[in-house]
Amino acid sequence: MRLPDFEAWVIFAKVAERGSFVRAAEELQLSKPTVSKAVSRLEQSLGIALFNRNSRQMSVTDTGRQLLGHANHILAEAEAAESEARGGTHRPSGLIRVAAPMTFGIRHLSPVLPGFLERYPEIDITVDFSDSLVDLVAEGYDLALRIASLADSSLRARRLCEVRLLLVATPEYLNRTGRPTHPRELEGQKSFVYTNSSAPGTVRLTCGKSGEEFVLSQASRFRADNAEAFLPALKAHLGFGLFPEFMVWDGLQEGRFEQLLPDWDAASIALYLVTSSSTLRPFRVSAFLEHLVTAFEHPPWAVSNT
Repeated sequence: MRLPDFEAWVIFAKVAERGSFVRAAEELQLSKPTVSKAVSRLEQSLGIALFNRNSRQMSVTDTGRQLLGHANHILAEAEAAESEARGGTHRPSGLIRVAAPMTFGIRHLSPVLPGFLERYPEIDITVDFSDSLVDLVAEGYDLALRIASLADSSLRARRLCEVRLLLVATPEYLNRTGRPTHPRELEGQKSFVYTNSSAPGTVRLTCGKSGEEFVLSQASRFRADNAEAFLPALKAHLGFGLFPEFMVWDGLQEGRFEQLLPDWDAASIALYLVTSSSTLRPFRVSAFLEHLVTAFEHPPWAVSNT
């Protein structure tokens, strides 16, 4: 029986992670020829090319990208096993790859990163800010932050906190159009429609007092796949929209924005930490997960719930 070339698989994962044979060799404390030979050995064994190479740049091939999830899994399992065997006594190091929603990531994830980086000077972090869902395993991410109502999947998800969705406008807009007492009064008013959802322009509302349900069909004045794009138009009193609370909580507190129909609730979503299904992970990733759990245990926008 021929054993898999685990060393070559791990080196492949590191080269893809670092985007360079030289940087991978430096992190692994190996020579560049050793790293190059290991990747070539794996390519010959598999009968495929893992990287597109030329004198100026290198990229993972489509086939290599399909196999990268397996390589990352092998690397993560090995690192986790070593960390467990050492009792977590060694200093965590290496790269953490994170995917996060654009607006939330910039506004709320970025401010909590410096404390972690200061505490762990040998850990590097790469964050990809995008509202698109990524394939954690295939694309080599250690974790993702997602704001959603998550469907069942093979991934592990840890709920951090609730995120309310609020209908919001400026007082000036409402002084001009009137303050509705029932959602039907909003039908026909043009508004801001978030298109990156399963049912764009449809808002399901429930009255907390009577239990009545109503489906509001929005007429769009402005459509976009990122709700932050609506904020200048919102501030210019040009309409209303459904916003995640973390995006408008400060404006609500300061009186610049006003919640429409406060007795009616849209279905809440939540902030989740999503990782692969493996229970073993490098200590650097476990440390970062716990840092985020602590950071978002009492999110700043939660004060508007009180």
